Amino acid sequence: MMNGQRQGIVVWLTSLKFARQLRRFGNVHYVSKKMKYVVFYCNQDQIEETMEKLRSFHFVREVKPSMRPFIKTDYQNAKPDKAKEYDYKMGI
Repeated sequence: MMNGQRQGIVVWLTSLKFARQLRRFGNVHYVSKKMKYVVFYCNQDQIEETMEKLRSFHFVREVKPSMRPFIKTDYQNAKPDKAKEYDYKMGI
């Protein structure tokens, strides 16, 4: 399960007592007790089947995938400013 690309899924539940059942679909990363949602990761090639299975459960309110794998992370201005870099070396 740990090999390959992974993608996050956020599942909002009607009750948190069903959060334990989501462990069979992937690795549970976070459970919010206040807002009643679970964040877990599964293989990216199985994301559609997993989301359809989750939507069929009576205790699931909403299912949304994470868009992080599709966001560009190469930024245009990735080089630090020379003046700021000098200030950091001085300890200001």
